[in-house]
Amino acid sequence: MAPASPTPEASSPAAPRTPLVEARSLDWVPTSERHGRVRAQGPFWFLGNFQPFTVAIGLVGPTVGLSLGWTAVAGIAGILFGTLFMAFHATQGAQLGLPQMIQSRAQFGYRGVLVPLVGSLITFVAFNIVDTVIIGEGLQGLFGWDTVVVGVVIGAVATALAIFGHDWLHLAFTVLFWVSLPFWVVLTIGVVTGAAGGAAPTAPGGFSGTGFLIMFTVSASYNITYAPYVSDYSRYLPEDTAPWKIIASVFWGASASPAWLIPLGAWFATNLGVTDALGGIHDAGNAVVPHLGTALTVLSVLALVATMGLNAYSGMLSLVTGIDSIRPVPRTRTVRVVAILVLAVVWTVAGVALTDASAAVNTALLLMIYLLAPWTAVNLVDYFVVRRGHYAIADLFTPDGVYGRWGWRGLVAYGVGVLCELPFINVADFATGPVANALGGVDLAPVVGLVVPAVVYLIACRGLDARGEARAIERSGSVLAAASREAQP
Repeated sequence: MAPASPTPEASSPAAPRTPLVEARSLDWVPTSERHGRVRAQGPFWFLGNFQPFTVAIGLVGPTVGLSLGWTAVAGIAGILFGTLFMAFHATQGAQLGLPQMIQSRAQFGYRGVLVPLVGSLITFVAFNIVDTVIIGEGLQGLFGWDTVVVGVVIGAVATALAIFGHDWLHLAFTVLFWVSLPFWVVLTIGVVTGAAGGAAPTAPGGFSGTGFLIMFTVSASYNITYAPYVSDYSRYLPEDTAPWKIIASVFWGASASPAWLIPLGAWFATNLGVTDALGGIHDAGNAVVPHLGTALTVLSVLALVATMGLNAYSGMLSLVTGIDSIRPVPRTRTVRVVAILVLAVVWTVAGVALTDASAAVNTALLLMIYLLAPWTAVNLVDYFVVRRGHYAIADLFTPDGVYGRWGWRGLVAYGVGVLCELPFINVADFATGPVANALGGVDLAPVVGLVVPAVVYLIACRGLDARGEARAIERSGSVLAAASREAQP
């Protein structure tokens, strides 16, 4: 059977560059609409991590016995490691013009993609739940505001931003990046010079192998869990954008801000005794310059709410992709809006019910990396080693295409990866595997989840029908060329 058109809306005139509400969702983006700029990727992802959630990661190290210095070392090492995987995913958006999880149908099948979609959807919703907790607890502690009211208001703002869509998210992130930057610089100078106050800790901590690996894992998972997002925000880049430029821009942006804020969070924990990220930002900032902390609190909340919009937007794409894999979904604004509203209700209700942000950060990030590490391994090996960026894009939009309904190679590799992780996991108050117990609590599950599925998938792909895929890619190219011509304004 011939593959269906990759995008029913490709035959209509191109949408305005920045419409009030984005027209596309799961669609392939025609060449005529590729208006993104690679230089915008760095500030976009910098701001994505330039907020209290990142500061809260720095609070984790001291709670597991690490000193300020060792928390910084473990945190920065984990961030650099995790960002490497995230940044390589970014090239897929520009090359293919697709949301990230639609592309995963090539590895897992049209319906089989539902399996990794569970992990990605949990990621997006979990981040927004924890963000709601961080903002609610912080504003209640600082100003006495009701956490339920705060949760509803920030949920509404994030929802609206997600509904407006891709270009408005980029605009909001760029503006907040430039507005926030000087305030954080002043705060950091104040901390370094001693103007932020604080006192040397009575129990400064030190080095712990277990604590180091926990901090490393939490930090690495922070950006690895961004992997299902990245192509969603690079798919409007021109197709001929050099891959190294995209990788470099995303890497510096996504790693620089946490490499800055994680040590800052660790300083809050060790020198100020802070257990709430927003509270630390507020108190330290006001000690440096009157009202600086208050201004930073507002900017931090705005940045975090914008990031919640990011999570809602990508969560919508995962949810609609999952539904579409069972029953075709119209590519309409109404479907986008309804999906975002459903997710907003879920994260808002859960967010206002939780009360311990630091525990939520630690547990949520560890659980998410267990689910996403095997997916990112399979996806990157397929893109860079097996298929080398060549896909029959039209076939990703039909169960009868060359990738089929169930991609047994990807599913087997993913399943084996998750199962092999289980003996190595170590999540406080949740589960500890026998190997982690034997190693004194050291959590090697994410490493296992990256290595094992990659090897299994490479072995399984030795029997791929390269000639059949080549013919499908040629047919798909003709379909896309025709769609591009019809999409010309």
